[in-house]
Amino acid sequence: MLKSSPIPAPQRITSAQNPLIRHMKKLAEQKSYRREQREFLCDGYKLLAEALSSDAEISALLFADGASLPPLPDEVRRVSVPAGLLSAISPSETPQGVLFSCRMPEPTPPSGTLKPGRYLVLDGVQDPGNVGTILRTADAFHADGIFLLPGCADPYNPKTIRATMGSVFRQPFRELSPEEIKEILDASGIPLLAAMPGGDALDIRDAPLRSAAVLIGSEGRGISPKMLSYAAGKVSIPMPGRSESLNAAVAAALILWEMIR
Repeated sequence: MLKSSPIPAPQRITSAQNPLIRHMKKLAEQKSYRREQREFLCDGYKLLAEALSSDAEISALLFADGASLPPLPDEVRRVSVPAGLLSAISPSETPQGVLFSCRMPEPTPPSGTLKPGRYLVLDGVQDPGNVGTILRTADAFHADGIFLLPGCADPYNPKTIRATMGSVFRQPFRELSPEEIKEILDASGIPLLAAMPGGDALDIRDAPLRSAAVLIGSEGRGISPKMLSYAAGKVSIPMPGRSESLNAAVAAALILWEMIR
């Protein structure tokens, strides 16, 4: 009977100049480095549990001296570090005692068609918390996909990842150009509807949303003229109060609820 190989004991690192420490810090701070390495950084036990349950590919894990860990795949590099060093690397103001890096999924080619379903297109939504919350909400309402246009917050920014509460590992999303999203929606026969306040927009409760992509713009600038020109129609969320607009994540939640209602 063959014996299984023992799990390697965790390493211990104390220097901020160690290559792995510097690598993790750059993942936290630099979008270009994340894309170059095809890795992103996660912070906390909640995200770790979600990553493990979703079979995400974890590359390396740092944990504070003395912290306990759940069972991990044998290939994950485990490194114990002083709590102060972990805090210096962590992008969070209140580090959770564990940091880990995950491999990004391979990007999906922009060609092809989509199945009929419920989609959101984010146009210039720049706040990482909003983008993360939208991904989390889309996961809750089982949206078929989220598309991020140029100008949106990086979905792999640690703040975005934290706001997803683990949905980043489950909710499908793609980053595309305006031309690419138009081509895919046209080829798939899925109408693009722009979410706009009032005016000549159709009340979203009366809109055909069984299979559609709804376009949500930034709170500051709204929907870009190019994307608005691609839209087949406009929809609005009725607001009897005095506020003129909604937070992008709140608007997305209401739209996604209406899509499944």
